[in-house]
Amino acid sequence: MAALESSRAFDPWDPAFVADPYPAYEELRARGRVHYYEPTNQWLVPHHADVSALLRDRRLGRTYQHRFTHEDFGRTAPPPEHEPFHVLNDHGMLDLEPPDHTRIRRLVSKAFTPRTVERLKPYVEGLAGELAGRLVEAGGGDLLSDVAEPLPVSVIAEMLGVPESERAPLRPWSADICGMYELNPSEDAARKAVRASVEFTEYLRGLIEARRKEPGDDLISGLIAAHDEGDRLTEQEMISTCVLLLNAGHEATVNATVNGWWALFRHPGQLARLRADHSLIPTAVEELMRYDTPLQLFERWVLDDIEIDGTTVPRGAEIAMLFGSANRDAEVFEDSEALDLSRAENPHISFSAGIHYCIGAPLARLELAASMKALLTKAPGLSLVEEPVRKPNFVIRGLEGLSVEV
Repeated sequence: MAALESSRAFDPWDPAFVADPYPAYEELRARGRVHYYEPTNQWLVPHHADVSALLRDRRLGRTYQHRFTHEDFGRTAPPPEHEPFHVLNDHGMLDLEPPDHTRIRRLVSKAFTPRTVERLKPYVEGLAGELAGRLVEAGGGDLLSDVAEPLPVSVIAEMLGVPESERAPLRPWSADICGMYELNPSEDAARKAVRASVEFTEYLRGLIEARRKEPGDDLISGLIAAHDEGDRLTEQEMISTCVLLLNAGHEATVNATVNGWWALFRHPGQLARLRADHSLIPTAVEELMRYDTPLQLFERWVLDDIEIDGTTVPRGAEIAMLFGSANRDAEVFEDSEALDLSRAENPHISFSAGIHYCIGAPLARLELAASMKALLTKAPGLSLVEEPVRKPNFVIRGLEGLSVEV
């Protein structure tokens, strides 16, 4: 075990590290399998085999409050002024453990079966084509705001039954809430997350009430119906589930889209292959998610002592699994630092694993493939206008924008 109290290998607040963390990850993997990082009081796990195993290990949990108090873990409760964020976050299935997680996931999973996603395919592909067409008509624009954002936001909002005229605040609310998932978020980030949590909650409470009076063919109406039939879901669980689906349903897809195209522009040989052979799209989607992972780090609490390579990580500790590092592990991926759009063996963990495996992964893959195909077809000469600015966030990896021209 190597301590990283001060190390050039890992510094999530250094813009140079955020711009390209992958050399530091390579150094971390070379130095060992687990590292204590004092600035965040976390244990960093950089290897694919360990991350994959720990995601499935029931001695770890997304929360500890189903078994322990804050005091048991030597933690202090969040400040009262942050309560709206934590109430919203803590009742979503991503931050729950069985049996509550099992109950909620069972209900929501009905909306994400392969058959359901297949039924969405014409809508997703049609919308992707429409967005790409508008970009072409304009001669270019910002790939982030013109294509990457509106596609998944519209799809998940359509599934939930959010009227088109009410969708504008969804992305800003999501961005502010997700700011709390960064390491050691600032008080300003906390204030924004609390405000967004309150506004988002109030909006969804009204939407749920409207669907109770007038059900539709949407997921919120389905959750209400399931509740009435005996599959109990509290209103807070319903609200938190909708927020989670809206946030997770587009945040990763938006960032995977722009990260992916930025990688393609930096690898013109691979982009030329893709333009010449659209049958590469399915493997290209997987490879681009591996190569520049939209979610770089995922946290778990240690509920019972575990051992990693002879180091005991005690109960009460927090583990930070480095998805971005695991996806570049040379022990798993041949020529791991290279972008290879035809990579056949690609067990990346960008969608997590175990009971918290991304429930929307089939939909995300559909959206990513649809937007890629639409842009390759309608804008085969798509090119970069200027080098993009990387967002300062580390955990959720993305760009401020991606200016392109046709």
